[in-house]
Amino acid sequence: MCLAVPARIIELNGDDALADCIGNRIQAKTTLVPNAKLGDIVLIHAGFAITVLDEDEAKKTWLLLEELDNFSKTDKKVSG
Repeated sequence: MCLAVPARIIELNGDDALADCIGNRIQAKTTLVPNAKLGDIVLIHAGFAITVLDEDEAKKTWLLLEELDNFSKTDKKVSG
């Protein structure tokens, strides 16, 4: 299963981007969103930025991802 995740572009060289998603670094191409610029938040799927996102929408997704991570860690402690 593949997810699209929001990430902030922290480096940009042509259409090669390095983006940050909650501390995780993701390499992506910005070919599909040629107007994306340094500091923009983009939705990344399969190595490609597919749209530029509003920061509020990105924050909602980041919060959900953190909650899922916390749930996973709690579940492992209960099971283990």
